[in-house]
Amino acid sequence: MVRPLAVDIDGTLTRPKPDRGVDPRVFDALRAYAEEAPVVVATGKSFPYPVGLCDFVGVPVRVIAENGGVVCIEEGGSDDPYGGGRFGDGIVYNGDREAAEAVAREYEAAGHSLGWGSVDLVNRWRETELAVAREQPLAPLEAIAADHDLEVVDTGYAYHVKSPDVDKDLGLETAAARLGYAPDEFLAIGDSENDAELFAVAGESYAVANADDHALAAADHVTDAGYAEGFLEALARVAE
Repeated sequence: MVRPLAVDIDGTLTRPKPDRGVDPRVFDALRAYAEEAPVVVATGKSFPYPVGLCDFVGVPVRVIAENGGVVCIEEGGSDDPYGGGRFGDGIVYNGDREAAEAVAREYEAAGHSLGWGSVDLVNRWRETELAVAREQPLAPLEAIAADHDLEVVDTGYAYHVKSPDVDKDLGLETAAARLGYAPDEFLAIGDSENDAELFAVAGESYAVANADDHALAAADHVTDAGYAEGFLEALARVAE
């Protein structure tokens, strides 16, 4: 049986830094995998990004966004692999949006910037957490977040301010239930600290070679290649 797949975007489906683009080779790979089993895109990005990725790949909109803060699963039977636009109970929102917004206000009032410029597309559509550029001061961000009972997670691409009880494993539990699976039936592939939480509940996990120490320690397997090349290697190894 082909396991359903939960896969990260940044650092996993993308080209090596500093290129942020998705490697085009993953489009056909994701589409082919979705013909065999559900594919769930699990990312720290705000909700529209994974939805757009699914749409352009041509797979059902099955996403865990904002590190588990938003979950949306398009339904579809075995005779309808691309879903048909049915979303059951709709979108699940976790986390504390008001607390995240309060952290942003206090951080900026203290003289710091979120780091994304005057047009902040990183946070514009974010619904359950806050993302701060990694070039910005971390210590005051952590202190302000703690005052609001939030935590800061470094994904290697941004500092994410989120509720401590909201992460990708909660997102996978929600997504799996809607798809009729248990989390431990999933294959998970990722590269960072927020993916380590996903690995903890998935049945099999791969960290790509560029992964951070948290993900490397949590994964069942580590690929020889990094970034999208590592993702494709992981799929090839699973298929052997």
